[in-house]
Amino acid sequence: VCSSDLEIFCRVRPAKNGSSYVSMLDDTNRVEFNIPKKEVQGYVNNTREHYEFRFDGLLPMNCSQTDVFDKVAKPVIASVLNGYNGTIFAYGQTGSGKTYTITGGTERYSERGIIPRTLAFIFQEMSRRTDYVYSMTVTYFEIYNDAGYDLLAEESSTRKLQDLPKVGLREDDDGNIHLRNLSYHHCANEEDAIQLLFVGDANRVIAETPMNDASTRSHCIFTVNIEARHAGSDVVRKSKLHLVDLAGSERIAKTGISDKTSVREAKNINLSLHFLEQVIVALHERSQGARNHIPYRNSMMTQVLRDSLGGNCKTTMIATMSAEDPNLDESISTCRFAQRVALIKNEANVNEELDPNQVIRRLKKEIGELKEEIRILKGGVEEDDGPLSEDARARLKAMIEEYIDNKDPTQPLLLGDMKKIRECFSIFKLMVLDLRSRKGGPEEGGSKGSDREALLAELNRYRLLVSQRDTEIAVLISMNQKKKEFATTAYTNPDSQSNFNASVAAIAQSAGTQPSLSYNRNQPLTSSGSFSTMPSTSQQQQQQQ
Repeated sequence: VCSSDLEIFCRVRPAKNGSSYVSMLDDTNRVEFNIPKKEVQGYVNNTREHYEFRFDGLLPMNCSQTDVFDKVAKPVIASVLNGYNGTIFAYGQTGSGKTYTITGGTERYSERGIIPRTLAFIFQEMSRRTDYVYSMTVTYFEIYNDAGYDLLAEESSTRKLQDLPKVGLREDDDGNIHLRNLSYHHCANEEDAIQLLFVGDANRVIAETPMNDASTRSHCIFTVNIEARHAGSDVVRKSKLHLVDLAGSERIAKTGISDKTSVREAKNINLSLHFLEQVIVALHERSQGARNHIPYRNSMMTQVLRDSLGGNCKTTMIATMSAEDPNLDESISTCRFAQRVALIKNEANVNEELDPNQVIRRLKKEIGELKEEIRILKGGVEEDDGPLSEDARARLKAMIEEYIDNKDPTQPLLLGDMKKIRECFSIFKLMVLDLRSRKGGPEEGGSKGSDREALLAELNRYRLLVSQRDTEIAVLISMNQKKKEFATTAYTNPDSQSNFNASVAAIAQSAGTQPSLSYNRNQPLTSSGSFSTMPSTSQQQQQQQ
């Protein structure tokens, strides 16, 4: 159970001539109104001059749609994906930017509102959370003159309000509200959900008023229903997200509307908002122990939003206001309403329950597995000893493909007898061999690996051989130098032969080879290491010199 207050945010519509009486303090999330008294009211004037309201966050004039979504909507949507119910609704006077905040503008892509951004974020998160299997449906209906209409009627020719299916209310024994004749539409991707949003917006009741060129004359509720199942679990999470665009309150004397239809619309809008405020005041009084009854049944809108106000839900309100001098009274009234909403406390719970259909399917699956195990343990009696038919092989291959594509790790493969089991292994082998042939499997990789090992072994052998040859060359060069030194003193020093043989042996021993050269003073030294003919007299004289 998560007990939390309703969060309130204040968004100010951009204005060319902003009022100097309104100030927004971002560091403390406060909005202040300092309105001087009018002298025409006389000396006795008890008009209040200073108003101060605190919010959970401020959304100033330069705040973008992306900032609004990140600050207001993302925490609520994350809670909905975790199994909680959520509600985001905009409240304010007509023309203050409620529809722009919830639905968005149509001129630029960056003007998308909370609803289209929410749909994109939900599908992004569902694709990232691969351990759950999600199912999503949406509904979209409006409350016009306290009567509900389905905006997602399947008839493509629907154009008039009278052609839309009428939505009714039904309350069960547990006090839960159910909407009759409301269509639920499954969404497999973001494009399907956005298309449904466009269809619903095209069916909304919109009229031109002195305050707004495209004023929505009804309350609209876009609901996202999400079911999440963990792989292999019988528990299902069911959560819903209400995105509510309330119609704007307006003063008939100030707006100057005169036709009967607009007057009737304004009367019903103001009356439903009045009932909404009554419910909020009653919820605050109940929290203090002053009353028990909550007048939810006064209007259709308060019955639909029963869970969102004082129930099992995480609710956020966006108070939209206009910071122009002619609209200061309505802006103060909007801020007062937001302060009353902030006093409500909701008790939000994770909506988890056992899915009986899932339990039945799991039990049937277990029964089938046990029957197959018993049949195999008894010997797997086969009616026909011949091979499987082509139809049986095709069915078995389809079962194997379905088994591979299923993300549930506990999904069994029920075969029935040993003949099908052997055929199953044959199909698996063919699939693996085909995959190896197309992608270069272990056999090709193994041959490449063995060739590489052989090449590395050959390379190491050549490196060792080159190292040995380098050592032998160094030894021969050193021996040659020693040979020349001892050859010059061969006839002058009688001990030169023994010294030369000792040097050759030392060099060979240091190089790890056997000595192959010896010196005989009675024979000349040749390049092959042996001695041939005696040197001439001139050579001996030259050597002595």
